[in-house]
Amino acid sequence: MVFGIALAVIAAFVLWGIFNPEGLAEQANQFLVFTTGKFGWLYLFAALGFLVFVIYLAFSKYGRIRLGDDDDEPEYSDISWFSMLFSAGMGIGLVFWGVAEPISHYASPPQEATGQTAEAARLAMRYAFFHWGLHPWAIYSIVGVTLAYFQYRKKKSALISQTFYPLLGERVNGPLGKTIDILAIIATVFGVATSLGLGTLQINGGLGFLWGIPNQAGVQSGILIVLTILYMVSATTGLDKGIKLLSNANLMVAAGLLLCTFILGPTIFMLDTFTMTIGGYLQNLIQMSLRLTPFTQGSWVNEWTLFYWAWWIAWAPFVGMFIARVSRGRTIKEFVLGVLFIPSLFSFIWFSVFGGTGLHQQLLGGINLVEAVGKDVTSVLFISLSQLPGGMVLAFLATLLTVTFFVTSADSATYVLGMFSSGGSLDPSLKIKVAWGLAQAAIAFVLLLSHGLEALQTASIVTALPFAVIMAFMCMALIRSLRAEARQLRKQELEFRRAVEELVGRRLKGE
Repeated sequence: MVFGIALAVIAAFVLWGIFNPEGLAEQANQFLVFTTGKFGWLYLFAALGFLVFVIYLAFSKYGRIRLGDDDDEPEYSDISWFSMLFSAGMGIGLVFWGVAEPISHYASPPQEATGQTAEAARLAMRYAFFHWGLHPWAIYSIVGVTLAYFQYRKKKSALISQTFYPLLGERVNGPLGKTIDILAIIATVFGVATSLGLGTLQINGGLGFLWGIPNQAGVQSGILIVLTILYMVSATTGLDKGIKLLSNANLMVAAGLLLCTFILGPTIFMLDTFTMTIGGYLQNLIQMSLRLTPFTQGSWVNEWTLFYWAWWIAWAPFVGMFIARVSRGRTIKEFVLGVLFIPSLFSFIWFSVFGGTGLHQQLLGGINLVEAVGKDVTSVLFISLSQLPGGMVLAFLATLLTVTFFVTSADSATYVLGMFSSGGSLDPSLKIKVAWGLAQAAIAFVLLLSHGLEALQTASIVTALPFAVIMAFMCMALIRSLRAEARQLRKQELEFRRAVEELVGRRLKGE
C-alpha cells in the first residue's frame, strides 16, 4: 500500500512535469511563496529546536543508553562509519556550493550589508558555516537516533511510523502510520532528487570546463542516464560492498582534493579565515538561527536559509535511516557527538579552503568570480581551481568527486526508500530498489526541465514542510520512551536493592 500510493503520487508529478513543465514551474512557485511566507518561522524554530534537543540528549542521563542491546558493539569502524554518513549526508552539495555560496553571499550579502566589501566577505563565510554546520547535522541526528533507538533497542520495524508507538500505540500499524511513511518517502524522493539535479548540473559544468561540452538540457539528460545506470548497478551489490567501498573512496578523494587546494592555495589566508569565521559563527549562532526580515521584506533568508533548512529536512528520512542502519551498538551520546560535530568540522574546513580560496582570488587575485556566479554558478569552482598550480587536475578531481558522491547518495537513498516501502525490511527486493532508483532519476529530470536550479530548490522547500511537523512529534515520542525506560530501570534497581537488603538482613539474623 505504501509503495503503491507513494509511487503513484510521484508518477503523477513526473507526468505533469513532462507534459506541462511551465505549468509545473508556475504552480510550484506559488506553493513556494505560500510556504515561505506563512511558515518560514516554523522552519527556523524547528531547526534550532532540533539542535538544542540533540545536545540535551547527548549530555543528559539518557546519553549512556546504547542503540541496541546493552552488550552490542558498533558494527563499523569509526572511519567507515564517518565516511558513510558523510557521503550520504551532503557530499554533492559541498562540491557544488564550496566556492559558489561564499561568492554569492559576497556579491549579495545578508543583513542588508553592502555587497563586495570586507564586511560582506565576513558575512559570506559566516553564513556558509551556518548553512552547512550544526543545524543540518542536528536535523539528521533527530531522525537517526530515533530510528536507531526504536529499531535496535525496542525491536520495532525500520519505519518512521514505528517511532510514533509511544504516542499512537497500535494505530501506527493503521492508515495514520501508513500516511506518515508515505510523507517520509515523498520528502525523501524530492530531497534526494534535488541533490541529483545539482550533481548533474555540476558535472556538466566540469565537463564543459575540461573539454568544452556545452551546458544544455540534452547533455544533462545524458549525464543523468549514465549516472542512473551506475548507481543502479551499485545498488545491487549491497550495503557492505557498494556503499561502504564508495563511501571510503569518496572520503579519500575529497580529502585529497581538500589537501591539494590547501597546500597550493592561499594557506595562511584560509587558516585566518577559518579562525575568524568560527568565532563569528559561535558568537552569532542564535541570532542567525532566528533571523527573518518582516520589516524590510527581504528575500535573502527565503532564498538561502529556508531553502537549506527545508533541504536538510527533506533529506532527513533518508540520511537518518541510513545513519541509523550503520550505527547499531553506539551509545546515544557517542552517536550525537559523532554525527553532530565531526561532519560539521569537516564542512567548516571545506568552506574555509574552497570558499577562502575563492574570496582571496576575488579580493586580492584580480579574478572576477562574482561575474562568473552571475553567468553560470556551476563554473565557479572550476574557474577558481584553474588559477592554482595543477588546476586542470584539481578540476578533474572535483568532477570525479561529484560523480562518486552522486552514485553514493543515490545508491543509499534507493536502499532506504526500499526499506520504507517494504515494511522496514533490511534487505529490500531488487525490484523495489530499481523502481525507486528510476523514480529519483525521473524527478531530477523533470525538475531540470522546469527551470533547473530554481525548481530544484522550490521542490525541497515545499515537500519538507509536513515532515518538519513529523520530526517534532518524533522528538516527543523518543523522550517519552526514554523516560519510560528510565522509570523501568529505576524500578528494577529499587527491587534489586530491596532484595539485597532483605538477604543481608536474613544473614545477620542467622536465617
